[in-house]
Amino acid sequence: MRPQILYPLFADVGTLQGIGPRFAKLIAKVAGPRIVDLLWHLPVSLIDWRRQATIATAPPEDVVTLKLTVVEHFPSKVKARPYKVRASDDSGFVDLVFFRAHGDYLKNALPVGEVRYVSGKVERYDGRPQITHPDRILSEDAFAKARAIEPVYGGTEGLPQKTLTRTVTQAVERAPQLPEWQDDAWRKKQGWPDWHAALRALHAP
Repeated sequence: MRPQILYPLFADVGTLQGIGPRFAKLIAKVAGPRIVDLLWHLPVSLIDWRRQATIATAPPEDVVTLKLTVVEHFPSKVKARPYKVRASDDSGFVDLVFFRAHGDYLKNALPVGEVRYVSGKVERYDGRPQITHPDRILSEDAFAKARAIEPVYGGTEGLPQKTLTRTVTQAVERAPQLPEWQDDAWRKKQGWPDWHAALRALHAP
């Protein structure tokens, strides 16, 4: 019989907040159907949001963070065409490009005249730098409080990385404190963390 302390680990991933049947099925596909499976679904890489650049110096194909001032909005008049937001720094201008965008959301997220920290890959279209669907858009205050380094998990089509990351974080928080199976004095002498601390560290590179 399974010890009661382990019950939280064997709960279905669908019991986690924000995970309905569709996402639960996709998470089971990449990790497994239970919370314990998410604990062992370890990061495959990481994103360092501290890596900042200017529009002019941003390397192609790498995720960077730009400190930008929002200049102007260009809503699309044709459904198939993107909504663009022009922003600038001391080195030039960049277009932030959104397909199937909600104008009210973008006006709130990117108010004209305000400073925003925008993360994503800077590419060129018709000779102009642009970021299509930025990974993060943060105010100065939010940027100061945000996580600097984030894990990246192996996923599958239809499962957003943000959803998977949020779900793994919930799983780690729900994991119980288990009795240590190593001798405590020996563990401390070796400088080893306890099980729960080690688990948190695995998911916080």
